[in-house]
Amino acid sequence: MGNDMPAKGLPTSRRGLLRGAGITGAGALFAPSIARAQSRGQKVNIACVGIGGRGADVVKDLHNSGLANVVALCDTEMGNARTAEVIRMFPDVPRFRDFREMFDKVGNSFQAVSIATPDFSHFPVAMQSMAMGKHIYCEKPMGHSVRQIQLMMDAATKYKVVTQMANQGHSGPGYFQFKAWTDAGIIKNVKRITTFMNSPRRWHGKSVTGFLPTQPVPADLDFDVWQATSKPHPYNFGYMVGEWRSWFDYGNGALGDWGAHIFDNAHEFLRLGLPTEVESVKIEGASRFYFPQASTLAFRFPARGAMPPVELSWYEGQQNLPPLPADFGSSVVDPNIPPPTSGSIETKRLAPGKVIYGEGLTFKGGSHASELEILGAAGRDLRGKLPKVPAYDTSHAGNFLRAVMGQEHAHSNFLVAGPLCQTMALGVIAQRTNAKLSFDPGSRRITNHKVADALLFGDTPRPEWEQYYRL
Repeated sequence: MGNDMPAKGLPTSRRGLLRGAGITGAGALFAPSIARAQSRGQKVNIACVGIGGRGADVVKDLHNSGLANVVALCDTEMGNARTAEVIRMFPDVPRFRDFREMFDKVGNSFQAVSIATPDFSHFPVAMQSMAMGKHIYCEKPMGHSVRQIQLMMDAATKYKVVTQMANQGHSGPGYFQFKAWTDAGIIKNVKRITTFMNSPRRWHGKSVTGFLPTQPVPADLDFDVWQATSKPHPYNFGYMVGEWRSWFDYGNGALGDWGAHIFDNAHEFLRLGLPTEVESVKIEGASRFYFPQASTLAFRFPARGAMPPVELSWYEGQQNLPPLPADFGSSVVDPNIPPPTSGSIETKRLAPGKVIYGEGLTFKGGSHASELEILGAAGRDLRGKLPKVPAYDTSHAGNFLRAVMGQEHAHSNFLVAGPLCQTMALGVIAQRTNAKLSFDPGSRRITNHKVADALLFGDTPRPEWEQYYRL
């Protein structure tokens, strides 16, 4: 089983040709090979979709790399105070509220697109971009459902574009250390991984009994485009400014937000692929609408060649602390973690992180770019004997732009990040159903739970958004 399995496991009725206004034949307008050749040794012209909040940080990362020209800006709240900073940075750049209009009017002016919109709306922007031969730098998680993520992987392969999911630590010291230690056999025969994110989240302490009442849509918001391919709801400010992450219909919870920063290296270098079982071990504060107050999940991955099966446990919730080794000590904290838009990141008691149990050695680590530490006397004995970790002084955004220029490979391209994101999406389904799910990686189907299996496909899009699900 490979990580780049095509979409043939999806029902035929849910597939087809990606076509429609602004998309038919678009790949021929700007072939990826031409885009990459034009970028060699030059700056990459990029359009930025989503420029408020986290999106502003993404724009700055790309701009500060010195490798990008920002030539178009798009945000459904263009002109709102949250987008003002980036507008001031690029006052003469064309601005749009609808990404489709941006492609229609200035699509020939850029080779790449950054996507920093809410989780649920990454998908249509990415699909249109790739169909037009544009390279993609996309915030995590890639998509909102297993189906969306699969189509994004398939599109990246079909259109031969450079892709990068923006889990920034995947170009940091922890990434290169994990690879070096795995290649050298320091990390080997891992059978168990404990991961945890016990910081406060915006839905903690809240309870809802249904969707929110209708409020007037602000004049500076295109709410129709904001909802994109998600299940539409009447406007309420309680869905905006990051609050969407709390709702199953819009977000992917703490797991989708932090999993890609905590166990991404283990997932890639231990070649975990897709689990065959995902179990909801514990749920506190279950809701049909909102993410739970606490949950424990178990992901079970099969053997991969000579590597043994792995059970990866996930603990979230402020009081739902994981079992840790007696000599765990203090948390590993990456000082470069960006601040959250709401809540706080716990660093004094137990910061987000992981424990990896390998053959003869136990490792502890944090999130993002943090490096692993070896626990106990074994770690002290190995000092001075560990393989040298190569230096890398380019940011994750810089890695993407250099890949577009043909100088590097993208560390978190969609074929690497896709199965990681699908694994997290399966975890969200386990949270929603509070069940033990059997998953067939070959067919990409849940075989023991019809409701959970239906959730693999996500919401049925409104008719004008169906085109993005056709490949």
